[in-house]
Amino acid sequence: MAVKQEFASRFAKHKDELEWLFMELYHNREGLEVLEREMADAYNARSAELKALDKARSADPEWYKRGNMFGMTMYTDLFAGNLKELAKKLPYLKEQKLTYLHLMPLLQMPHPHNDGGYAVEDFDTVDPALGTNKDLENLTRELRKAGISLCLDFVMNHTASTHRWAMAAKAGDPWFQAYYHLYEDRTIPDQYEQTVPQVFPNTAPGNFTWCEEMHKWVLTTFHDYQWDLNYANPAVFVDMTKSILHLANLGVEVFRIDAVPYIWKQLGTTCRNLPQVHTIVRMLRMVLECVCPAVILKGEVVMAPKELAAYFGTPEKPECHMLYNVSTMVNLWGALASRDTRLLKAQLDALHALPDNCWFVNYLRCHDDIGWGLDEAVEKRLGIDPQKHKEYLYHFYEGNFPGSWAKGELYNYDPATGDARSCGTTASLCGIEQALEKDDKTALDYAVKRDLLLHTAMAFLQGFPMLNCGDEIAQLNGWDYKNDPDRVEDSRNLHRSKFNWEDAKQRTRKGTLQNKLWQGMEQLRQMRADPCFAPDAWVTTWDSHNPGVLALVRKRGEETLVGLFNFTEYPAGASLDALGGEYHTPEGTSVWLADVELEPYQALLVKTNK
Repeated sequence: MAVKQEFASRFAKHKDELEWLFMELYHNREGLEVLEREMADAYNARSAELKALDKARSADPEWYKRGNMFGMTMYTDLFAGNLKELAKKLPYLKEQKLTYLHLMPLLQMPHPHNDGGYAVEDFDTVDPALGTNKDLENLTRELRKAGISLCLDFVMNHTASTHRWAMAAKAGDPWFQAYYHLYEDRTIPDQYEQTVPQVFPNTAPGNFTWCEEMHKWVLTTFHDYQWDLNYANPAVFVDMTKSILHLANLGVEVFRIDAVPYIWKQLGTTCRNLPQVHTIVRMLRMVLECVCPAVILKGEVVMAPKELAAYFGTPEKPECHMLYNVSTMVNLWGALASRDTRLLKAQLDALHALPDNCWFVNYLRCHDDIGWGLDEAVEKRLGIDPQKHKEYLYHFYEGNFPGSWAKGELYNYDPATGDARSCGTTASLCGIEQALEKDDKTALDYAVKRDLLLHTAMAFLQGFPMLNCGDEIAQLNGWDYKNDPDRVEDSRNLHRSKFNWEDAKQRTRKGTLQNKLWQGMEQLRQMRADPCFAPDAWVTTWDSHNPGVLALVRKRGEETLVGLFNFTEYPAGASLDALGGEYHTPEGTSVWLADVELEPYQALLVKTNK
């Protein structure tokens, strides 16, 4: 009885706001009653073990902000083959002291064309190629024992065109046709096209696809086999929420809600970042806090810093717990290629100006490409030509620029606009692959330094770090994708290759490339054990008086930790005004910040107790 009262108490806290928002958006009392029944049913179905986790997390709501948070993202099949085999690889993950594991989409999907799993056929069922729901539940249980929270993608914006809802719609069922945006002629689609940007203008032009079975046009923002859901229909929100709660009860602790800025459609707008999006995310947050407060939301919001704060909501009415830090990732790579940290510093300053409730997952590489969405206004202010700079960056990381150390490929190159994105693993983009091919030991030494510099700077930022699986052993590009007819058309498969277990065996052998990266990642975890990585630490940039050197300061109480990062291949001086006092390195060497000399690609950490 006391347990049920726990749910009733949580629900009472949110009842008025949840019901008001639902009725304001949908004016549908029946839909609200269905939602509330689904919430109660999900709570009753939740295991005692997960309810205990709910209680512990409720007592420690900032658990995901602790300095010991250390994440990794991977594809289940590329790492281990399937979920059962992945569970057997748990010692490898524990060895890295992971606290967070993000598995790329693993719900039932069409094959072979599924956009890397982001075309979902069934939101409640694991893809048979990867295992069963029981395998997933067993994996989450083992991960919890190891102190690792599992994150899964939840695709908010669309379903696969082969989802049962879409199949019913094709068969003429009006109930499920209302789950999508369908039009008998081009009148309304043409109006949308006037204001809605295209996501993939070359590979998937237009925002609508003709469905011959229905003789209707379907809104398809991404690919023609991904049908946009109609969130103006309350049944869509209720059913999608039911699926999230089902996955939460299998032990998923973090949901990366994919493409969330796109989910509400309105004629005459860009169909991005509309107010109703925030109503939906806020309602989802409240549902989780009522049913399973251990579970948190991570938003995928690929927008400028000024657009991000809204997705966190307010301290009184929160939405996402954290977001992907996309823009810093892009600026880190830009700073490395240009040997200039000014754009990176400006972008970090914009992030640091956001409210205190904003929190980020920082990373260098993930399943996706690097899209060169830099701040053009800041570029112009700094005297940088935005178009020429973008072209330089993607040609540099393609390896198609004089003096480039990188080996990568272009993604979505558009000769008409001169736009393109970049693909490749961290190691290959930092020069390791090229150095190994040339058997150049000096070049390899510099490449490893670049790799560790970027990882250290990324791990120093506000938020917590997430590695791309394989980065810890310097995994190189997987060029063999070009021999696979199902993968060859998508250059992102260059960095979506099978995990190299033979290389992983070298991680403990001193002097090997793999050991250097493995030890470098361990040093990141040691760095983040410092009290200055507590959730309430103050983080800011500092003027280093050298555009090639990024200076970051972390302060908590009387303790100050300074990170200096030389993004150039030359020795560099730095001078940090107004940071007086005696600082020392982890080894105990004294450093005077008024005049610091850094080695090429050096990350220097110094600290003082004041």
